[in-house]
Amino acid sequence: MIDPVALAQALIRRPSVTPDDAGALGVLTEALLPLGFDCVPLPFDQPGAPHTENLFARIGSGGPVFCFAGHTDVVPPGDLSFWKHDPFGAVIESGVLYGRGAVDMKSAIACFAAACERHLTKGPRKGSVVFLITGDEEGDALNGTPKMLRWLKENSITLDHCLIGEPSSTVRIGDGLKVGRRGSLNTKVRVEGVQGHAAWPHKAKNPVHALAEFIGRLTKTPLDQGTALFDPSTLIFSTVDVGNPTSNIIPAKATGAFNIRFNDAHSFDSLKLRLTKVADSVSQDTGCYVALTFSLSGTADAVPPGAFTDLIDRAIMRVTGTKPDHTTGGGTSDGRFIKDFCPAVELGLRNATMHQSNECVPVADLARLTDIYTAILDEYFSG
Repeated sequence: MIDPVALAQALIRRPSVTPDDAGALGVLTEALLPLGFDCVPLPFDQPGAPHTENLFARIGSGGPVFCFAGHTDVVPPGDLSFWKHDPFGAVIESGVLYGRGAVDMKSAIACFAAACERHLTKGPRKGSVVFLITGDEEGDALNGTPKMLRWLKENSITLDHCLIGEPSSTVRIGDGLKVGRRGSLNTKVRVEGVQGHAAWPHKAKNPVHALAEFIGRLTKTPLDQGTALFDPSTLIFSTVDVGNPTSNIIPAKATGAFNIRFNDAHSFDSLKLRLTKVADSVSQDTGCYVALTFSLSGTADAVPPGAFTDLIDRAIMRVTGTKPDHTTGGGTSDGRFIKDFCPAVELGLRNATMHQSNECVPVADLARLTDIYTAILDEYFSG
């Protein structure tokens, strides 16, 4: 039988920092092949982007098709002096597994593989189980999930529902089911003025003051008050830069950048229009030119309450005794791509240490998550 802890350790010991696979997908393939999965490597290349390894694995040939999606790539460990153990050593100390990817999200992949084995030993089953695992989730996803979904479509492979193993729990395993993802819009602002002497400001046009005015107008009024499935949208400036080391010169240019995490009350077009109107009004009032550049990472979307979420709620309650909270907070995931292919939710480990030094997970949590994943598969394919 697959031991989820041992498999998680084997995955963590592969230093698969985006975009280097380092053999992680091979470890997963070796675990799935004995179960009867057909494993198809999906490597993709693109000019200007790093080579990426991906994996599609399937057992069964008919429907319904239940997909487990995730990623074996991880973020860099950072300063090693802050780690109590080798970030790729997968050390277990006092019942806790340490390592980069222990939470996000190699352990969840190991738990689902173990759950599949448990489920498959219970007899004949109508339908298919699919693994959709990328090595490019923590990066720009140029050669990851979007291309895998395109490959599925080209090969007439459909998915009915998807569970993503991203860490969704907070206090205890299974207390949170992420049913939606906020949209994410990155915007760069460039303000051009007229350089001048600080002693004669009337002869210049100060882009720093214009940028400050732009920031004030954007942040003084909330974007919304939230919706039925989402918390209020947020607008956060992440940087402001002038590049002027001289105190008695009014610079000619100032730049900034901000991110909007938006709910289903907005679209890219509506936000672009709103931001552009503010930029135009500041340009008119200050005499400086305010220009915006937009980069959309994903749109807001949620799976409404229904048969699929009810099924997962029942499975979690059967294991934990409590119903999970349905949430839409946190960051984006590859669910932003999968949602256009089939309904997708996120359920995984506690997110307390993801991307941190000393990322870790109690081994008992892996046992509990495996139980939950097994209950979901049993419920899904019960007829």
